[in-house]
Amino acid sequence: MNEIHQRAKTIELLVLDVDGVLTNGGLYFGNSGEELKAFNIKDGMGIKLLRDGDVEAAIITGRQSKLVQKRAENLGIQHIIQGREDKLVALDELRSKLNCDYTQIAYMGDDLPDLAAIRKVALGITVADGNAYVAKHAHWQTSAKGGEGAVREACEMILRAQGKLESILESYL
Repeated sequence: MNEIHQRAKTIELLVLDVDGVLTNGGLYFGNSGEELKAFNIKDGMGIKLLRDGDVEAAIITGRQSKLVQKRAENLGIQHIIQGREDKLVALDELRSKLNCDYTQIAYMGDDLPDLAAIRKVALGITVADGNAYVAKHAHWQTSAKGGEGAVREACEMILRAQGKLESILESYL
């Protein structure tokens, strides 16, 4: 864990995939064809804690969804790129826009479209139920599954490594 904490100390931006990371990866459709997604409130709190620790969050997802846009707005996530399977190219565009280096970025994904981005950043993270090949190449794998608090776990790990978690938690006392 020491190497992971060293990597996490430099993180200023956590980039998240949606399906399989912020959700459990299931696709749900209503009778009228509308797409539904379930987001875990614990992950939302993790993102809020991360922002309290001056670490930004962003989303890069392969699918296009108004629900994702709404969830990002609810969480105060300002940088969202949707409908992009070329995640590394999208990450490069975001990195350029924010003028940050790969040494300052963590990327959290669960499947093959996330692999190149996971390998490129300072801290590549996958979820407990992430693809085995992706897990082999990630720096760290959460104990929680996607959509079940994995993002919260990653956020707290980053903040703990940066020495910020305890003071943020104490602010709730």
